[in-house]
Amino acid sequence: SIIFYQNDEQKQIIESKKTALSKKLNANVAAEVYPFIKFWIAEDYHQNYEKRHPEDPYVQNVSIPRLNRFKAKFPELLKDAKN
Repeated sequence: SIIFYQNDEQKQIIESKKTALSKKLNANVAAEVYPFIKFWIAEDYHQNYEKRHPEDPYVQNVSIPRLNRFKAKFPELLKDAKN
């Protein structure tokens, strides 16, 4: 995993949260922290990949289970389906 920051304040917050989580889990958090430089929008064939390729083994075995775990653990972070 990777986390990008745009300023020193964000970097400090990220590092603080990462340290706190490491202590809570009693394990290293493997997320790397780097400055945000530039964002490229992926080509069209990469967009909505999960919706366009629901039969893909990676989608079935990794993406969908990961999303379901996220939904169960953090329902308050989900957008309202109506919006």
